[in-house]
Amino acid sequence: MSDNRIKILYLDDEINNLNTFRASFRRNYEIYTALTVTEAKTLLEEVSVEVIIADQRMPTTTGVEFFNSIKEKHPDPIRILLTGYTDVEDIIDSINKGQIYRFIRKPWEEFEIATAITNAHDLYTARKHLKEKVVALEKTNEELNRFIYSASHDMRSPLVSVLGIINLAKSDQSIIDPNGYVDLIESCILRLDEFIKKVIEYYRNTRVDADMEIVNFSQIIKEAIDTHRHRNNNVHFTVDVQEDHVFRGDAFRTAIILNNLISNAIKYQKSDEPNPKVHLQVRTYPHKAVITIEDNGVGILHTHLNDIFRMFFRSNRTDNAGTGIGLYIVKEALNKMGGTIEVDSTYGQGTKFEIILPNHVE
Repeated sequence: MSDNRIKILYLDDEINNLNTFRASFRRNYEIYTALTVTEAKTLLEEVSVEVIIADQRMPTTTGVEFFNSIKEKHPDPIRILLTGYTDVEDIIDSINKGQIYRFIRKPWEEFEIATAITNAHDLYTARKHLKEKVVALEKTNEELNRFIYSASHDMRSPLVSVLGIINLAKSDQSIIDPNGYVDLIESCILRLDEFIKKVIEYYRNTRVDADMEIVNFSQIIKEAIDTHRHRNNNVHFTVDVQEDHVFRGDAFRTAIILNNLISNAIKYQKSDEPNPKVHLQVRTYPHKAVITIEDNGVGILHTHLNDIFRMFFRSNRTDNAGTGIGLYIVKEALNKMGGTIEVDSTYGQGTKFEIILPNHVE
């Protein structure tokens, strides 16, 4: 059976009706049949169907009562009711209680049933897409609320610090080391600059379409290291790139991912570590690339591992607090690319990230 075929559950207390329905539609649809409500409910627990068809008149219940009993637990399938009667009250009851999409009289015409199934599936698909968009919109709104709150704080904090330092310098009549104040001001401005860069990365990741091209991992890694090395010139880098297969992917987002992870590997080194180091390895395969970034820095608390990819989450690993948005951007970029990331970390010993990216070589 094809996984792409519409899945239909048909409930009827007459075995001949079930057999006729299966014989008529089994070539075009994936058919599941049930003689009793209990069988139907068991099937609904096991199979995700898109359309449910039920007979109205059964010995112990009605189709309307069945639909009404499942609508809380299984709200998504589209419901079609079959009946050999023309009782107006049944029709009204079915619409009000069971949320019925179509009401079809027996004996049914094959064309009428097929048309109803097609239209029901179209409605099911439209509702599913709408629900996905609503979930995505709710996620975006939640992120926007967090972003506005955190951004206003994170952008003002360095500016307030700069103003405080300037006022302190103005009031200090015996400044011996003016460079000390300048260094403090520079540090605050760099914090603000880093945050603004992350905001730009976040925005571009959400807006820029994927552009598939040949990815030069060695170049991206070199540029990322050169960009962030000034944070700690004592860090020793080892880079092992073996591109045995051409890798085609989203170079823009690959650079975002590596920039953020390399920046973190430098930023979160232990202050008393005599030999700080970061090891990067890349292997390319016909269908994927595997990237590992490992450091001997401060590590991440085990209780924080499930939270590090949340927007504005800060693990209090060192006094050198980051923006709280870098790893979130990494995860969002990977989601756009269809990639994955795993983290293995021991607090006080270091962290290892493994990224898998799909290879889009044709």
